[in-house]
Amino acid sequence: MDDLENAILICFESGPVEASLKPQAAAYCQQAKEAPDICRICIQKLWFCGLVQVQFWCLQTLQDVLRVSYGSMTLEERSFVRSSVFSMACLEGVDNNENVVRVVEGPVFVKNKLAQVLVTLIYFEYPLVWSSVFVDFMGHLSKGGVVIDMFCRVLNGLDDELISLDYPRSPEEIAVAARVKDAMRQQCVPQIARAWYDIVSLYRNSDPELSATVLDCMRRFVSWIDINLVANDAFVPLLFELILSEGLADQVRGAAAGCVLAMVAKRMEPHSKLPLLKTLQISRVFGLVSEDADSELVAKVSALVTGYAVEVLECHKRLNSEETKAVSMDLLNEVLPSVFYVMRNCEVDSTFSIVQFLMGYVSTLKGLPALKEKQLLHITQILEVIRIQICYDPMYRNNLDALDKIGLEEEDRMSEFRKDLFVLLRTVGRVAPEVTQHFIRNALANAVESSSERNVEEVEAALSLLYSLGESMTEEAMKSGSGCLSVLIPMLLTTKFPGHSHRLVALVYLENITRYMKFIQENSQYIPNVLGAFLDERGLHHQNVHVSRRAYYLFMRVVKLLKSKLVPFIDRILQNLQDTLSQLTTMNFASRQLSGTEDGSHIFEAIGLIIGLEDVPAEKQSDYLSLLLTPLCQQIEKGLMEAKVARGEDFPVKIANIQFAIVAINALSKGFSERLVTVSRPRIGLMFKQTLDVLLRILVEFPKVEPLRSKVISLIHRMVETLGPSVLPYLPKALEQLLADSEPKEMVGFLVLLNQLICKFSGSLRGILEEVYPVVAYRIFRVIPIDGLTPRTGAVTDEEMRELIELQRTLFTFLHVMATHDLSSVFLAPKSMTYIKPMTLLLLNTSCTHKDITVRKACVQIFIRLIEDWCPKSYTVEKVPGFQDFMIKNFATNCCLFSVLNTSFDFNDANTQGLLNEIITVQKVMYERFGNAFLMHLMSGAFPSANCPQDMAEQYCQKLQGNDIGGLKSYYQSLIKNLRLQQNGNHVFR
Repeated sequence: MDDLENAILICFESGPVEASLKPQAAAYCQQAKEAPDICRICIQKLWFCGLVQVQFWCLQTLQDVLRVSYGSMTLEERSFVRSSVFSMACLEGVDNNENVVRVVEGPVFVKNKLAQVLVTLIYFEYPLVWSSVFVDFMGHLSKGGVVIDMFCRVLNGLDDELISLDYPRSPEEIAVAARVKDAMRQQCVPQIARAWYDIVSLYRNSDPELSATVLDCMRRFVSWIDINLVANDAFVPLLFELILSEGLADQVRGAAAGCVLAMVAKRMEPHSKLPLLKTLQISRVFGLVSEDADSELVAKVSALVTGYAVEVLECHKRLNSEETKAVSMDLLNEVLPSVFYVMRNCEVDSTFSIVQFLMGYVSTLKGLPALKEKQLLHITQILEVIRIQICYDPMYRNNLDALDKIGLEEEDRMSEFRKDLFVLLRTVGRVAPEVTQHFIRNALANAVESSSERNVEEVEAALSLLYSLGESMTEEAMKSGSGCLSVLIPMLLTTKFPGHSHRLVALVYLENITRYMKFIQENSQYIPNVLGAFLDERGLHHQNVHVSRRAYYLFMRVVKLLKSKLVPFIDRILQNLQDTLSQLTTMNFASRQLSGTEDGSHIFEAIGLIIGLEDVPAEKQSDYLSLLLTPLCQQIEKGLMEAKVARGEDFPVKIANIQFAIVAINALSKGFSERLVTVSRPRIGLMFKQTLDVLLRILVEFPKVEPLRSKVISLIHRMVETLGPSVLPYLPKALEQLLADSEPKEMVGFLVLLNQLICKFSGSLRGILEEVYPVVAYRIFRVIPIDGLTPRTGAVTDEEMRELIELQRTLFTFLHVMATHDLSSVFLAPKSMTYIKPMTLLLLNTSCTHKDITVRKACVQIFIRLIEDWCPKSYTVEKVPGFQDFMIKNFATNCCLFSVLNTSFDFNDANTQGLLNEIITVQKVMYERFGNAFLMHLMSGAFPSANCPQDMAEQYCQKLQGNDIGGLKSYYQSLIKNLRLQQNGNHVFR
């Protein structure tokens, strides 16, 4: 053993080796690779060294040298490597030399590497240099299985490394592949096909593994060789004989099925493909799919059957003549029962999409005037496939009930998996509505009667089918109970489903009731059944907290739809909910397992919607409301007392309890209209006002606790809508507390509240705003510079910048609401006058440069209202000294001219056109209010600064004095475009 062999062995050694040896060995091997005669060294060792590690290294090295240095090798070197490697593959010159190593009899990884070296040579040399490689190789196949195996490995390697489109290829590789395939088709493919046939016929019994290898090799080549070389009177009978031979190894039978599938899937024109599919008589193999579902043969035959069905369906879609349509439909009808069996019982091939195929088949039925009996049978089988496919695996039953990590992952996976299946169900439902509804009815009935171990999963699947079907039904069909619906929904409401204690079954049951409420609205006799489902252990009292909390929300949706129809049942509802409400108002928030949309507040909204109806007698209504509000207010008062002295982890729990009570009151109030609480039943309004007194104490006790603050603001929003003007006396104290020491991010919620108040009460809020606005302005203009926010505004974090941007946007909305609700006089109040300058400068900068066009438009609209309010047509004393001068010299020049001249002002954008309309409007308003002073500035200041020709400026001023707004805008737009051409759009905001 020489040094190189030693080094190679060390490199391949996986066990413990002295730390310094491996790097040294690797370096030595790398140095050997760079030797000029490395090819000769490798060939020598391949012939005479029996160490497989050395053989593999030498073959890998040869492949690397050919790939990298083929162009620089001499003709002699290429010839030497070619002849040597080919001789090894074909066992040339080894018969009489006992010392020669037979590489082709080595382990698989060595034989594969030898094949790759040959493929690399073919890449560079076939057909121009080495045109006889395949013909020469076939001359040695008579030497037996070893050479045949190597020949197949070379063909397979050629497919893997060059021809197959399953892998991404470079343009060069695609060109070489085309060259190789063209030459092979012309020279040797017929001979190779004949060799495949002869070898399989000879070795089918004696060497099934070799036969399967040859068949797999053939399968790869079918896609690009002449189909007649394999789809002929010799090959097809042989392949089916192999598939159907029970005594033959499954490996060979499955490989033969793969070859037939390759023929079936070969790209062909449909008018050529259909006769081929017909002559195959594929029905011969249908019986095989019902054998052992886990066997490799059944998997292969199943793939053949489904692949065949896909191709027949594709022919049916693409062929138009009645004759070919009829032939393809006959073939389809013949294969579909086996396809359905495969879908229900076998592992489907990954390349076959069940939904895509079935959707394609169903789409062929859409245009038919009436479905035949066989097609209706197929529809039923499709529905059964859907039902089986959507069933959960029972092994996850406990995980899904507890909704642990595994259960959550499985539910997410199935939710995604089911989407397309439910789309298919709804499509089937549109093609054959009665069959679909009958199937679902039977599925429900079978699931109820079933005692199988899959009972929970089958009930859930049947209910899910019903739920999904409802998604495609029209409101009218649902109301009238068309088809079987008039049987299905009563069946749903009156049946005690097995497995109802399981989370999945309980949830989909309640979701179904909610989905089909339109039917129940029209059939009030079922309301007691609906209430029973929600109020007993199937819904709000379900043992699984995930179900009970979801039931709160769904019950609220049901109540919204039924409303007045539930008045006779109020006492029953409240009686059944007594324990639930008591639990929600007394338990610690920390012990609640869910939050968000299912935190229990929906049950209060549901009750509020019922008891807030005018149909409820006034006395009872007051009693009902008192029963609910009193414990909630007590919970808040108790929580406030306990939170004051709470420490550590107790404090968030106490705050959370208060928070929940606020949310519950908010939800409860949604059922009461402003007219009811202020006009017809003021006693109800008084109760909510008293509640408001309690809530305002929260702002006094804990003004800086954000969760409480946001919930109180939300409740004030709600009370504004519920109590109307009667809430006004409570606002000064509430706003004062909310404004105290508020941070910028807290100001956003405060401004949103003010916006609602202004929109609701307008001028009635003037006095309050005169007190509040100066504080708001002081706080905001301390953090938002008058030239607007930029990425460099102070040393702020990304989160702080996001908060400031949100605050600035909300401020502009607030100012816009103030201006458009006749409240601009608030800006002129003595305490507010000092903030006019920073406000107008901020609005000016924003109207000129803000990246959001809609914000710029709002700022211009604010200026329009300020001009109209502060500058009457005939006045001698300015309301706001300097405002007219500011508007003419600063706003008119910068916003109305320079900002429009900037090329970022895109006339093709719809939002920008909206901004341009406002800029034209504000100039008309300025002319109306400022008269010649405005025109003189345009002529002597603004337009000359933009190098505007005098005649164009004069023409614009004339149009400004006219009444044609459309003409003014059109001219101004063309004026700006002309100025841009002169100035290259280089004007910047001053």
